[in-house]
Amino acid sequence: MKGAFFDRESAARAVRLAMPMIAAAMDSHEAGDSGFLHVVVMNPLAPPGETSFEDAILYEHNVGDAERWDADYAAYARGKARMCWRSGRDGHEVCDLEPHRMAAGELPLWGGVIVDGVAVGVSGCFPWFDEAFAGAIARIFIACAKEARFSAAG
Repeated sequence: MKGAFFDRESAARAVRLAMPMIAAAMDSHEAGDSGFLHVVVMNPLAPPGETSFEDAILYEHNVGDAERWDADYAAYARGKARMCWRSGRDGHEVCDLEPHRMAAGELPLWGGVIVDGVAVGVSGCFPWFDEAFAGAIARIFIACAKEARFSAAG
């Protein structure tokens, strides 16, 4: 993916830049009380139908010791990211407004978004905060790509 403005490093940077906000909300227990979180950022240059889901995952990040998780937050975040990546819709839209778009085996969980082709799934907080954090990460990821594009131009 040499020369692409969306890359693993940009995805990691987006998560890193969003983490102070996410950590503050988690520490206060306003966003949920699990104390754990998993983030999945999909590659917007890897469209469904042309790329397997696993190959389209650009970056994943854990918060908290996965050995102590009380649920499989990674599986939930992956499912949320997959639904958004596959459908081109936010998870909330699919689950609550367009359930006919749910694929076989998909769980009706929201907390994933797609913003300008960038799909992000988050799990570990209340679904509305998972969704907010996913949206923030997607927007920061896009900002990183814009920065890279304008820096490359010169």
